[in-house]
Amino acid sequence: METASAISPADESHLVETLVGRETLFHGRFLEARRDTVRLPNGNTSTREYVVHPGAVVVIPLLDDGRVLVERQYRYPVGRVMIEFPAGKLDPGEDPYDCGRRELLEETGYRGGEWAYAGALHLAIAYSTEIIHIYFARNLQAGAAELDPDEFLDVHAMAVEDLYEACRDGRVTDSKTLTCTLWLQNVLSGAWPLEWKQA
Repeated sequence: METASAISPADESHLVETLVGRETLFHGRFLEARRDTVRLPNGNTSTREYVVHPGAVVVIPLLDDGRVLVERQYRYPVGRVMIEFPAGKLDPGEDPYDCGRRELLEETGYRGGEWAYAGALHLAIAYSTEIIHIYFARNLQAGAAELDPDEFLDVHAMAVEDLYEACRDGRVTDSKTLTCTLWLQNVLSGAWPLEWKQA
């Protein structure tokens, strides 16, 4: 039996595909669809169709009483109301931290007194460039939400244990919220420390 080797970033050249040609299939308001021709590691060529996304931010808002803020929002592509953490796409040239502060305020009305960057996730690596930056916010101050005219959502305070259960039983299927819940669980246990900064 072959033994698995340790993963080393230095050993990637035999896996890399290189661009040969590019075709734009669709260019919308913020998404672009492309079909690239690539050279495979064995010298053959193939095509890759994917969506170019400007990137986004998701915020895990921690209330003083130990609960977290979540939203319920109808998501048209899947045809259902989803439970998710506040999130939004980056504007051109926008810093992810600024985007997180803006989205939290616009969608929930809350401002975070302290913020911590957790990390990033790639949402759909087989067909999208989208990267989502994960932030925690605490010492929240409530205010009025500033939703866009075409944005409709409910904001709820949810016990962490109830969120864990909703992830387990399938009420939460949004990938960014599932990933953020993993972060939340490890941060609350002390396994993954954060570096907090004043807003």
